[in-house]
Amino acid sequence: MRQKKAINVEVGRRIREAREAAGLTQERFAELIGISPQNISCVERGLAGVSLTVLRRMCEILHVSSDSLLMGGCGANHAEAIAHRLEKLPPEQFRVVQEVINGVLELTALPDQSKGPES
Repeated sequence: MRQKKAINVEVGRRIREAREAAGLTQERFAELIGISPQNISCVERGLAGVSLTVLRRMCEILHVSSDSLLMGGCGANHAEAIAHRLEKLPPEQFRVVQEVINGVLELTALPDQSKGPES
């Protein structure tokens, strides 16, 4: 049985969190990177580390910085982390996300219908 290293456990947890936030399964994530789902599982559980090549590919796919995966760098400022991910989107994908965000913001600006007419 492999011995878990503390750094691998921490990095693996951050990778899993970023993958889940991106809405990717281990299988799809592995496919996009070009490694096996079993390898992703081992990395996320802290049983294995990642090469620099794989780490770079993970960052590209997840639209996160290597600092955020290695050091947890973007956790403190969520708006900054989101902006960083948005900056990396191709123009067409950015427009789609922008439309969705604008729609959500419009919904939150509507008066609360459950309270009845305003006094």
